[in-house]
Amino acid sequence: MELIIKGHEFGYEMESVCRIFLGPEKIITTNEKGGAEEYLLTELKVSGDKIELYAQLSLKGKSESQYALSERSAGEKEWERALGVAAYKCFSRILGVTPPWGALTGIRPVKLAAELKDKGCSDEEVVSEFKKNYLVAEDKARLMVETEKHETDIIKRSGEKSFSLYIGIPFCPTRCKYCSFVSHAIEKTRKLIPEYVEKLVKEISFTGEMVKRLGLELETVYMGGGTPTTLSAKELEVILSAVNESFDVSGVKEYTVEAGRPDTITRDRLEALKRCGVDRISVNPQTMNDKILEVIGRKHTSEQTLEGYRLAREVGFDVINMDVIAGLPGESVDSFCRTMDILTELKPENITVHTLSIKRSAELAENGRDIFIKGGERAAEMLEYSQKKLKAEGYFPYYLYRQKNMLGSLENVGFSLSGKEGLYNVYIMDETHTIFAVGAGASTKLKDQHSGRIERIFNYKFPYEYIERFDSVIERKRKAEEFYDANRGKEAAGI
Repeated sequence: MELIIKGHEFGYEMESVCRIFLGPEKIITTNEKGGAEEYLLTELKVSGDKIELYAQLSLKGKSESQYALSERSAGEKEWERALGVAAYKCFSRILGVTPPWGALTGIRPVKLAAELKDKGCSDEEVVSEFKKNYLVAEDKARLMVETEKHETDIIKRSGEKSFSLYIGIPFCPTRCKYCSFVSHAIEKTRKLIPEYVEKLVKEISFTGEMVKRLGLELETVYMGGGTPTTLSAKELEVILSAVNESFDVSGVKEYTVEAGRPDTITRDRLEALKRCGVDRISVNPQTMNDKILEVIGRKHTSEQTLEGYRLAREVGFDVINMDVIAGLPGESVDSFCRTMDILTELKPENITVHTLSIKRSAELAENGRDIFIKGGERAAEMLEYSQKKLKAEGYFPYYLYRQKNMLGSLENVGFSLSGKEGLYNVYIMDETHTIFAVGAGASTKLKDQHSGRIERIFNYKFPYEYIERFDSVIERKRKAEEFYDANRGKEAAGI
């Protein structure tokens, strides 16, 4: 599809609106109309004190246009919103669908709700604002408001010197067909693991020394990937022992490891995690339908999920998260509801309900448009059931985020029992504080608590790059001290 931008610089937002309806389809952005039969033209014109906004969509042999006016004094943010709404209405009328998040784009809608609450808006005023200005459905606006209350309570626990540590393990037993993360099937990369672990321990040690000099306080630890429990019990213990030796973990409020794939959960691995102080793990089925597990490339069964969960309880883990995905190819609404019934009967402390996101780099993207268009309504039914079921079982939403190319332009929501919320999930999504990240594909996110400024430091994406160019990884990480020194200098100077 062709996206034509005239008289404005809102190209990213206009593309995001297109993806509400078209998902991963290729979009070519240009300033002049080419020869494409399917296109979205968006135009801004200045006319005295008025701003004229125009959207015209040609799609599936049909045409629709929308015109809007705005005050020149309203500013670019308002013009962008109004133009996005105009484009949304064009798509909605031609396709005959009304995605429930309306024209609201971006991954952190709850953050927008929090900003309105900070300005003194009531819950009802926040709901009204999103319904009126972004065409958000009432149930989604209320979900956002409810989640904001719990997120805000968690954010308040973070102190000015707080930070979190993320440890990346980019290996999996097999690669899931919906996955676009930096993860590699173990059969192809096993030979890299010993040297990867060695380098990772060095980066952990270096980061720990730097953090001590900066006077920061570790609040949460999160080991993800990939699937960390692809590593052996010994390898896990080597890495986590390095964390415990390099950082002051006495004040850590949460220590998480994703044991996400049930086929990697063994007693010796779980006992190694427990010895190292891990107090929260994930056991992620995605679905309890064995046929669907096979379709998406997960080489485990639903029975292995149950076995892994029971084993984790036996070893002594009293905070367990379980992930499910709504909208997996081939899965019916009834099958998804059965998964939710099984999980709520187990009563894990956290259940995270994701909506399938079709990534261009994932195998499923080959037929992404068909899956995206046909799967949206089905996924919406699944989410509706999950949210009613979880609420009835005593769970509440504590964090929420959205991604590009999600079926039906829906959402991911983490649900929790009281007092068992996953802190790191909120901190990373809200950008509450600095997160030092180690390992291949990891991205350190530095935050100045006074100005709110964010700066990122990226590690090399692939394990072999990380190993071969490790000296550069360390050099890049030194920039964190420069960031903190510069901010402290500005603070001292009153800037």
